[in-house]
Amino acid sequence: MLCLFAVVALVIGNSRVARAGTEARVMIPVGATLGDAADSLVSARVIRSARVFLVIAQVTGGASDAVLPGRYLMPRGATTSALLAQLHSGRKRFRRLVIPEGWGITQIARLLRDSLGADTAGFLAATRDSARRARMQTPAADVEGYLFPATYDFTADVTAAMAVDTMLTTFERRWKSAWDSVITAQGRTRHQVVTLASIVEKEAGRSADRPMIAAVYLNRLRSGMRLQADPTVLYALKLVAKRVLYSDLRVTSPYNTYRVSGLPPGPIASPGTASIAAVIEPSTTDAMFFVAFPDGHSKFTRTFAQHTAAVRASRTARDSAAAARPAAEAVR
Repeated sequence: MLCLFAVVALVIGNSRVARAGTEARVMIPVGATLGDAADSLVSARVIRSARVFLVIAQVTGGASDAVLPGRYLMPRGATTSALLAQLHSGRKRFRRLVIPEGWGITQIARLLRDSLGADTAGFLAATRDSARRARMQTPAADVEGYLFPATYDFTADVTAAMAVDTMLTTFERRWKSAWDSVITAQGRTRHQVVTLASIVEKEAGRSADRPMIAAVYLNRLRSGMRLQADPTVLYALKLVAKRVLYSDLRVTSPYNTYRVSGLPPGPIASPGTASIAAVIEPSTTDAMFFVAFPDGHSKFTRTFAQHTAAVRASRTARDSAAAARPAAEAVR
């Protein structure tokens, strides 16, 4: 059996890891033993030696193999006893959530509810908080558009307000300071840029088309033409995905860009960096129209007659794709 001094030496030696006090993300797979967990801690630079960790666990009576699987935030520099207690209790396990580009507040709230049990009402209230709206400089009723789409690691004890603040902070970090001088020279505000970027995000079937789509909408704004963006109509109808019908265009809302000129009051979804950049540095074109095709690309045209022809071609392509689908399914 090790003497007391040897145990102390092992504890001290194993706790001196890079940047003690920081946290590391550690994955403990289902069925992992304490030895497996120790190897994971070494890989994450939480401890230096798996062997020393296991010896200390044996000496201190914490060598139970009942480690709980999951993703953990583990403190570097913590004692072996503290790490063992965390592995046995599951404390500070987190869920990795992906917020896709183009998602809105309602979708994000639903994901947090289903994945973390977060309070939906609390989440929505946090997005409408006046201090948060002032922080993001948005005159809209909430911080729609500023909950940045990214991958987040949330622990089980995260509150709805904490989740909102994390996403807002991520937006602020991803917003490039160089953009401020550019949009100031253009005579635009950040809110206007994010609002248009959210529409571009919803319209773009291919990333490469974003600067052209942004240019079309900017051309319309400069000419006094209404944006006539289908995604804004769906937002007004509180719908996520649906083919817009002529009857939908009658909805009375400041977000219905078929009836209201200029930009809507605020973003309709969370745009990613590529869509924001596309609005700040759009393509140079005189195109005023575009239509999406089944493969995701968009056809850009200058005149309404050209646009009408492109719409017919798009519908023909969609009909052909729809007809081919049942045949392909039958072959399978």
